[in-house]
Amino acid sequence: MAAPSEYFSVGSQVSCRTCQEQRLQGEVVAFDYPSKMLALKCPPSSGKANHADILLINLQYVSQVDVINDRAETPPPLASLNVSKLANKARMEKEEKLSQAYAISAGVSLEGQQLFQTIHKTIKDCKWQEKNIVVMEEVVIAPPYQVENCKGKEGSALSHVRKIVEKHFRDVESQKVMQRSQVQPTQKESALSS
Repeated sequence: MAAPSEYFSVGSQVSCRTCQEQRLQGEVVAFDYPSKMLALKCPPSSGKANHADILLINLQYVSQVDVINDRAETPPPLASLNVSKLANKARMEKEEKLSQAYAISAGVSLEGQQLFQTIHKTIKDCKWQEKNIVVMEEVVIAPPYQVENCKGKEGSALSHVRKIVEKHFRDVESQKVMQRSQVQPTQKESALSS
């Protein structure tokens, strides 16, 4: 193990040789002395110009570390984070996961779960009420979740939800047709080759 006797400055260029003789080189973006973890920003393995690979290196498994270019000046300040926006996003994602878990535990069919996801992409005000999908507190879709199962006060909301349900099932059917057409030639080819 290469025991760093000092801290690595953010922005410095370093080269590491792992215990498996792999050479890693990049710019230090973070270093945690107690855990001996080093984060390096390296050229992208994808080759995309505006991207970078971030490698987390446990220095316990590094045999050599060389500082190629030490950064003496203070690194630029970190970008400010919109904490309330991040918290809101985390809350929304948690609610979505809980909604999915509820649907599974309530015994909702896979078709119902998929329809819920499709509607939720367009209309966020969408929730489960037992096995029913409730959209905008105005439209209720009961199992088996077809267009004729959409109930609510006649108007634009009901009409819009019916169109989403109709399109969802058209898309599902076209996907099934495409999958069958891809499978059938393979089955025919195997029958011909036998």
